[in-house]
Order: sequence, then structure tokens, then C-alpha cells
Amino acid sequence: MDMLEARSGVTLARSRLWQTPAYPPGAGPAFVNSAVAFDWSGDAEALLSLLHGIELAFGRSRSARWEARIMDLDLLALGDMVLPDRAEFDRWAGLSPQEAASVTPDRLILPHPRLAERGFVLAPLAEVAGDWRHPVLGKDASELLAALAPDALEGVVPLPDGD
Repeated sequence: MDMLEARSGVTLARSRLWQTPAYPPGAGPAFVNSAVAFDWSGDAEALLSLLHGIELAFGRSRSARWEARIMDLDLLALGDMVLPDRAEFDRWAGLSPQEAASVTPDRLILPHPRLAERGFVLAPLAEVAGDWRHPVLGKDASELLAALAPDALEGVVPLPDGD
């Protein structure tokens, strides 16, 4: 988060760190997740490039979808943008979990097509941007979190401060 703040030149609102089960289940040890929110004046592709550069600086390689990884920085949303368009968002959001695990989009899809299903995303997101409204679903991050089934939050717990 410090590197993102330094490289972007913006101040971040930072969630707590959350311990979460690996995704997909069995993909490795527990993860540590968090979310940040900030004002970005550039385009989405420039921000994604910045995030990938930070991953690379920490030794991230990309050889298989959803493999165990040292770091994974996802661009979840950029304001109320829907990229590349609503039809493409709907197509990716409608994939079964099996299909989503086996195909990779050839372009950035925003908002992240599956963020509304994932407790490990919504718990930290609601801390820093609880009032961010999903431009397709029409609910804010706090409402999306509250609507999750209890099992979607199983094992999603904040780490004690300092860990």
C-alpha cells in the first residue's frame, strides 16, 4: 500500500488487513486481503498497469489463472465506469465458477464481475468505500456485504492490529 501511495502520488484510504481462505478453495494457504480507495485522475488501463508494476516489484509472476501467488492487486472498480460495456460485463458476470476459472478476459472488465459474490472482497471494501454504488447492481458496497450468504464470509476475519 505504501508503494501504491508513493507511485500514484495519491493518499489512500486503507482497510484493515483481513485473513481469508485461499480462493479458489484449496489454492494454497490463507490469504491476507485489504482494500484501498483513492481518487484517480488517469484512465483505468494506466491504473491497472501501475498495479501490475507493483506486483512485479514484489516478484509476482503470471503463469496460470488463480495460482498461488505472492501478491494479487485487483482493480475492482473505478467510480461508476462499466468497461468495456454493459454487455461484456454481463457476459463475464454470468459465467459459472468453472468457466471463470478456465478463461481470462482479453481486456479489463469493470467493475470486477464477481466482486458482489465475494466476502473476502466486500468486507475490506465496505470499510473504505461502503457508500460506493455498484453501477450495474445499484447497491452500495455495504448493502452488497449485508446481502451475502453467511458461508461467503466463512473464515473472513480481520487480523489484529500490528499483524
